[in-house]
Amino acid sequence: MLVFISLSLVLCYLAQTPSSLSQLLISPYIIYGGLVLALVSSAGMLFKKLTDTIGYDAFSSSTLLLWFAYWKPMPIFTEDSPIFFFFPLYFALMSAFLTLFLSNQGHKIDKESLALMRRFDKERIMPAWSLMLCVLASLPVTQHYQLFPVMMTLLMLRFAFVSCVQQPK
Repeated sequence: MLVFISLSLVLCYLAQTPSSLSQLLISPYIIYGGLVLALVSSAGMLFKKLTDTIGYDAFSSSTLLLWFAYWKPMPIFTEDSPIFFFFPLYFALMSAFLTLFLSNQGHKIDKESLALMRRFDKERIMPAWSLMLCVLASLPVTQHYQLFPVMMTLLMLRFAFVSCVQQPK
């Protein structure tokens, strides 16, 4: 999720500084491009054409761009709303924490617990693509502005879980 962390930090910076690049990021092309990339990456994960790392990173990055481009011009948010600084900062810190401390840590878990976790992963109680669609569905709900970060956090936790239980190669 290195691209997602980097993009989150860049959006933090752009939200705090007046720049012509921030005007470019709220164009309709970014909205449509982010939506297409998010749908393609979730479909790629559904049909197992993308690896988990690439699929989660592409979806999260495109959704973050889509969120910024869709919410920033809305009249309910003022020009200097702290939401555009704190959400990307939260995403960057949470994703970095989960990637650093939970990803690829399956070797530190006892065999019985790891086998149980892998069985849960195979059963796919909530598949990644369905959680991705929930994240996309939370974007137009601006009245409940905490819904999007909660859904993104669940997606990041799902990524950390999948990364933790992956078989070593």
